[in-house]
Amino acid sequence: MGEGKGSSLVHLLLIILCLVAFGFAIAAERRRSTGTIRTDDRTNSTYCVYDSDVATGYGVGAFLFLLSAQSLLMAVTKCMCFGSPLATGGNRAWTIIYFTSSWLSFVVAEACLVAGAKKNAYHTKYKSMTESFSCDTLRKGVFVAGAVFVVATMILNVYYYMSFTKATNQPAHKTNRSSSTLGMAAYA
Repeated sequence: MGEGKGSSLVHLLLIILCLVAFGFAIAAERRRSTGTIRTDDRTNSTYCVYDSDVATGYGVGAFLFLLSAQSLLMAVTKCMCFGSPLATGGNRAWTIIYFTSSWLSFVVAEACLVAGAKKNAYHTKYKSMTESFSCDTLRKGVFVAGAVFVVATMILNVYYYMSFTKATNQPAHKTNRSSSTLGMAAYA
């Protein structure tokens, strides 16, 4: 890690993991399960028949890849809390802003992916003919929202890592003061 750019391997792994998570989220959106109403003539009840549940697996896959990308970055940067202190200045401020923003974006992305996978896995079983009946399916756009936040998380994580490495490689500013700055010189 020289010149405040960070490790190219970390950048590459971070981008690849996030892009795979993005791909899984898009695939989950395209393969959402749909239900059709069927009637059982023997029992005179209606039920839903769902075509596929593969979107749940894609949603969980996207969740796990994004989680591994975030975990990798937090392990490398030691979650910004442990390790050497950040040098004061602009890079430190941007590091804190990117750190907070990436975590917020990560939480929203993971919430969308988990909620989409859970709702996609939920299937209505049997209801009688007298009730109003429709097959529960996942609304369009839940996995797309997760995918958008996956990309936002990736971008924020890359900027966080770049500003973090700049802030850790900067020398700390030390001032050379010959006298006390507390205004206590008269009592010395």
